[in-house]
Amino acid sequence: MNSKTILLVVFFIISFMNITAQQEKEPLDSLIVKAIQVSPKIKMLKSKFDLAKSSIEIGTNLADPVLTLGLVNMPTNSFSFTQEPMTGKIVGLSQAIPFPGALSSASDVKSVDTLIVEQEISDLQNKIRKDVSDLYFSLQVIREDIRLSRESIELLKQISNVVKRKYEVGNASLQNIIQVEVQITRVKDKLETLKGKEQSATAKLNALLLRVEDSAVLTDRITPIISYNVKSDSLLKIAKLNRPLLQKIKFGELKAQFMKEQAEYAYYPNFRLGLQYSQRDYNAKTGTNFSDLLSVVVGITIPINYGGNKTEQVNKSIYLQSFYNDQYNSALQDLQHSFGDINAKISELENRESLIIESLLPQAEQAYKASIADYQVGKIDFVNVIKAEDDILNIKTELAKVRVDYSKSISQLEFLSGKQLTSKENK
Repeated sequence: MNSKTILLVVFFIISFMNITAQQEKEPLDSLIVKAIQVSPKIKMLKSKFDLAKSSIEIGTNLADPVLTLGLVNMPTNSFSFTQEPMTGKIVGLSQAIPFPGALSSASDVKSVDTLIVEQEISDLQNKIRKDVSDLYFSLQVIREDIRLSRESIELLKQISNVVKRKYEVGNASLQNIIQVEVQITRVKDKLETLKGKEQSATAKLNALLLRVEDSAVLTDRITPIISYNVKSDSLLKIAKLNRPLLQKIKFGELKAQFMKEQAEYAYYPNFRLGLQYSQRDYNAKTGTNFSDLLSVVVGITIPINYGGNKTEQVNKSIYLQSFYNDQYNSALQDLQHSFGDINAKISELENRESLIIESLLPQAEQAYKASIADYQVGKIDFVNVIKAEDDILNIKTELAKVRVDYSKSISQLEFLSGKQLTSKENK
């Protein structure tokens, strides 16, 4: 194989690896869109929407007219059409006509159901967005913890080499070597636990995406906190406009209003219009051809309201309006409480990140360097070196958790407010 062929093969392999990497790299927003697209629950609610939409026409149009065929005044002694002058064949047509506006009122009630289902779909999409984000952020912190643990193992191996060299010249004890190996084993044990958590989080995320549980899910590195501050009152205003759950409650109240209007039509009469044509034959007894007859009948229902049935239908809709109004106010109260708690946590996480970066982490790194120096000259025991290294690992891990908890808190605010407040691509 000549050099040109080798170069082409290498180029092809590199290109294939790049394409594969690009295909596997899925931003959080892309994962959210896919999870919504494949969600069986979303598809179920869309079918529910179609069902609600098709139900609008049921019972909201005129009933079918009734065709009547019959015989009248038939003499029983002969069953003859020509014996009596009042004997005839009849054809009748009748139509029930509700009070004007009753049908459109019933249609209004059913139309609101489609609006309610639309909000259910939006609310479920909102929840899927939060669930995918939380799992993605959990994967981020687990993988960062894995990365830090591996770095810690490599650092401990370097320390172990130093201790072994000191042991060879009689400046370190066998106990020091054992202490390093024990610490390496502990970190490896922690690493295996983290791998299990990573596998579990990946499987859960792939379940939301309807993919094989071990499908690769690449995540970006955890980014520093970008200060974010929206007051609870502002978030409450955003939620009133965008939170599907609140909109659903409002549509429920609107439906109750339409139900009241529909129930009030029960106090008005309904009508029935009928036409009847009677055809009479030649009468043999009198020798007369009698004329055919046409009858017009108008029926009117009398809304007596026996036992207060109609009144209670109206009262029921009024109570339902009150229920939805109270439910709406209760939901706003819960949101205000949640917004206050999350904003307090966000402020705490911002301060903790600043404290870790500016104080805890530099101090821990300085303490580690000092412990190494003091150990080399015999001022401190080796256990202090191990503790100093472990402190750095714990602080870095805590920093990652603080940043991910911040992202999760923002995601929770977005879920509760019903609006994406920041770009997921920047997290």
